Amino acid sequence: MKRLEIVILFLLLMILAVSTARAGGKLTTVKGYVIDSACAFVKDLKKPISSECALACAKAGSPLVILADDGMIYWPISAEMPAAGQNERLMPYAGQKVTVSGRVYQKGGSRAIVINKIERLGEKPTS
Repeated sequence: MKRLEIVILFLLLMILAVSTARAGGKLTTVKGYVIDSACAFVKDLKKPISSECALACAKAGSPLVILADDGMIYWPISAEMPAAGQNERLMPYAGQKVTVSGRVYQKGGSRAIVINKIERLGEKPTS
């Protein structure tokens, strides 16, 4: 009986370790465009029409996202609670190609990133 309790305890600890590792996010670097979420989904754009367009949509309330080169969309989130807005942080990069480093979290088919570092790349969208 004692052996069974030890095995069960071990399995529970393993499940907890795996869950904690997933919850912690994975350090990742992503390259892609800062684009408003509506254009990424509704218009299926591969890159922003222009920086001005992306910025106008963001100012109107559309959340900015990172549209990675592989087509994956990353929602910028805050690690702080209550969560601080990320649109303001991304507005200087709206419509630009960037490299973003941070912790990526996955849930229900969505990906989110807590941005540690963001850098503008040389390529700009065409108008």
